[in-house]
Amino acid sequence: MAKECSNTSCSKESCEGCPSRQGGGIPKEVLNIYSEIGHVVGVVSGKGGVGKSFATASLANQLAKKGFRVGILDADITGPSIPKMYGLKGPARMADEENNILPLITENGVKVMSINLLLPDEEEPVIWRGPVLANMVKQFWTDVVWGELDYLLVDMPPGTGDVPLTVFQSLPVDGIYIVSSPQDLVRMIVTKAVRMAEKLNVPILGLIENYSYIACPDCGKRITVFGESHIDEIGQSLGIDVLGKVPIDPDFAAAADRGGFAEVDNIYVAGAIDKLPR
Repeated sequence: MAKECSNTSCSKESCEGCPSRQGGGIPKEVLNIYSEIGHVVGVVSGKGGVGKSFATASLANQLAKKGFRVGILDADITGPSIPKMYGLKGPARMADEENNILPLITENGVKVMSINLLLPDEEEPVIWRGPVLANMVKQFWTDVVWGELDYLLVDMPPGTGDVPLTVFQSLPVDGIYIVSSPQDLVRMIVTKAVRMAEKLNVPILGLIENYSYIACPDCGKRITVFGESHIDEIGQSLGIDVLGKVPIDPDFAAAADRGGFAEVDNIYVAGAIDKLPR
């Protein structure tokens, strides 16, 4: 809902042109002066455990494979997993005396910034309230020297709380992918994420489903471990394209566990790349 003007002397006509009235009352954060980013794309989920970081890293790998300059802003401050997946360890280096920070770079050339690259101990919990978490995400935009990127992927925390709201309102997000899993429960969760994006005028690029099935190693038969997928009917009901159905692949999981995710070529998200703004 647009913020109402507190000035009682305003007329209806003068209020119509007010930035607050038009939903533009919150200015975007200023990008770090040593950075130039073509497009900012969020990867979101309505709940945890659906493989959102896996989808983010898979998309980054596909973009890097195509020759794009890519970065990942790990906005999941309390549950960061991107550095572990790529085998990255901090501390990140300061670029200068003005508190500008250099991201770390994966083996396949993806630039990454995450709270785990700033902590002295990567297993130390981040016990912060919402506003502090949100400010940390803003600093990843204002204080990190990203250099020249074609795409910056923002790995969001699950849900529709402070951090996703901050990203949507403070960063120039060109669009989002919504990540889900096959259970019917996801219908409600996906709808919540969609409605949040719509309320904040953020374009939805499409849906990506993880854990769609597992292929039997002997006969190749598809086994729907989490039940039959409902993503197509959900997408149709919401008017959103389904851009990928990713199976359970033990090799993908093993690569993430050993910090070798740069090697992963997840072709199942390749269709999602076609939806990105150019």
